[in-house]
Amino acid sequence: MSDPVAEKSGFLCMYMSNHPDTLVSYVRHWGKVSEHVVSAKMTAIDTKGMDLTYQTKGGATKQVRITFDPPLAGYEEVKPRLLSMKADAEEELGMVPAPQITSFRFHTKMLYTAVLMAFLIYTTYAPSPGSPNYSPLFAPAHTLRTILPSWTLTVSWSMVIVLHSLESLYTLHLCRKHRTGFLVGAQYWLATMALGSPVFIDMRHQVQEARIESIMKGK
Repeated sequence: MSDPVAEKSGFLCMYMSNHPDTLVSYVRHWGKVSEHVVSAKMTAIDTKGMDLTYQTKGGATKQVRITFDPPLAGYEEVKPRLLSMKADAEEELGMVPAPQITSFRFHTKMLYTAVLMAFLIYTTYAPSPGSPNYSPLFAPAHTLRTILPSWTLTVSWSMVIVLHSLESLYTLHLCRKHRTGFLVGAQYWLATMALGSPVFIDMRHQVQEARIESIMKGK
């Protein structure tokens, strides 16, 4: 099967020759080159990665292969992927400031975790038959507690507490990096403690959207 990106490699290399600073940032960040890079040129690109040559301050010319993770699904993914890689590289290299997140955004995917957490709480704390607060609405929870091994709920809660605590630390890192401020940061931290990874995943998507928007405005 032919590679749809490789087929247009020549055109893409010619187009990218108009963006020398971007190519240098690719080499330094994605190519993990610590030397002083003064210029770079894309020589080939395909769905799995791109080849670049670069010149160091000392005058040496070298090559580096940068792989795409995950590989590109088709030619239509070239532009958004290269823009995303440009944003990541320039931010990590300190060439541009990290986008600022100024508001909390609730994504519908967080509802899935919310439903699971509500079910876990219901199953754990629903009153048993004979309790003054018992209602037929709590019968499914009592049945589950009877069927499941006694350690199931304890292990489930332990996993939730450990995972959500670790994930909340990563969320705090993102909040500090993207200057959310105390109130917005507290919202993201508390949401991560309650709902886990969907919170910081959407936060990263929000950051990426801001990066791409900034790049497009700068064109």
